[in-house]
Amino acid sequence: MSRRHSATKRPLAKDGKYQNTLVARLVNTVMISGKKSTAQRIVYGAFDTISEKNPASNPIEILQRAVDNAKPRIETKARRVGGATYQVPLEIPTERQNALALRWIVDFADAKKGQPMKAALATEIMEAFAGQGNAIRKRDEVHKMAQANKAFAHFRW
Repeated sequence: MSRRHSATKRPLAKDGKYQNTLVARLVNTVMISGKKSTAQRIVYGAFDTISEKNPASNPIEILQRAVDNAKPRIETKARRVGGATYQVPLEIPTERQNALALRWIVDFADAKKGQPMKAALATEIMEAFAGQGNAIRKRDEVHKMAQANKAFAHFRW
C-alpha cells in the first residue's frame, strides 16, 4: 500500500448544453483520443434521436433511468488466499456503478456495426431504459457470477 497521499477526486464540470454531470460523464466515456467536440456531437445527436422517438419525455431522464437499470449492485474481485485465487463478491461503490453502466452502454453501442454511433448509442440507451439489451444482460451476468461465488464472501476485506 502506498504511503503517499491518495489523489483527491475532482468535481466533474456540467456539460454545456444540458447542464448535467451525467451527460458530461457520458460525453467523456464516448470520447476517443481527446476529441470532445466529436463526442458531444454523438451524444447530443443520440439525445435528439431519443427526443424524436419519445417526444413526451426528457432525454436526460431516460438516460438516468437507463443508467439506473444497467448499474450492477455487486461484482466479484479476485482475492488470493493461501495459493488459491477466489472470486469474492463485493458491493460496488456508487461512483463505480455509474462508471460501469455508462461504459457498458457505450461499448455495446460501439460494437454495433453498420450504423452511425449516435443511432447505436440512442438504441442502446432506449434498450437499457426498457430493461433489456446488452448492458442489462451484462449486469445480469455480473450478478449471476457474484451469486455463484457467494460461498467465498467470508474472504472479503
